[in-house]
Amino acid sequence: MYTIDNKKYPCCTSVTMRFIGGKWKAVILYHLIEGARRYNEIRKSIPTITERTLSLQLKQLEDDGIVDRKVFTEKPPLVVEYELTEFGKTLLPVLEVITDWGKTAPERSKKIIRN
Repeated sequence: MYTIDNKKYPCCTSVTMRFIGGKWKAVILYHLIEGARRYNEIRKSIPTITERTLSLQLKQLEDDGIVDRKVFTEKPPLVVEYELTEFGKTLLPVLEVITDWGKTAPERSKKIIRN
């Protein structure tokens, strides 16, 4: 049994999914693998996510210590960058396996059509 923020998790898999589960978190993290990205760069690379959802997911990832948010205010306009923390980088092997599975899945499933 594990506890995070006073909530119980029955196994290590549920702990992992607590941090990267849901429709968008792993996708956002995938786009941060190469390094820091500005909010609008992330938004443009995931065209089907709403701005509200992206903001909420980034905030959760930041609160969980997976993503670091940096604000640059020296010159207008305000620039905000997001990047994986050292803790977040420990998820890279997991993200790589998820990505590899997604790349090969269309060859194995008739339900998946690659456009």
